[in-house]
Amino acid sequence: MKKAKIISHGENHSAINLGQFDSLMEHSYLHPKLHKEIEGKVFAGEILGTTGAEISFQTLPPYEDISFKHQHHNNEEIYIFLKGSGQFQVDNDLFDVSEGSVIRVSPSGKRTYRNTSDKPLIFICIQAKANSLDGYFIEDGFRVI
Repeated sequence: MKKAKIISHGENHSAINLGQFDSLMEHSYLHPKLHKEIEGKVFAGEILGTTGAEISFQTLPPYEDISFKHQHHNNEEIYIFLKGSGQFQVDNDLFDVSEGSVIRVSPSGKRTYRNTSDKPLIFICIQAKANSLDGYFIEDGFRVI
């Protein structure tokens, strides 16, 4: 299986390249609870050494779903859909998603999703600890030069 390429690493940064999003199916990981290799998904947080968020990239093949709902103990998730179309469910709400859809799900939201089209559904999922954000936009940044 394909591995992320480290393109730069320093004291205050790390950078990787996963390749073209259309080739995400070449990536996989071993699911620690299911003891099953999951194709088309790569978690980038550990590779990057993140300390406040997890980022995963995923391709869901045509007409497939994840077949279960899940929740989190502490992390909210933000899903950003890059290509394709499908359906997303949170609790009892089922709605359509497509390129450009962005969804935030609280830790207690029971979520699942499926690809309802004949093309791959490609998305990014960002996990971060709920209620940990101290401010929006530029309040946290400051000029150094």
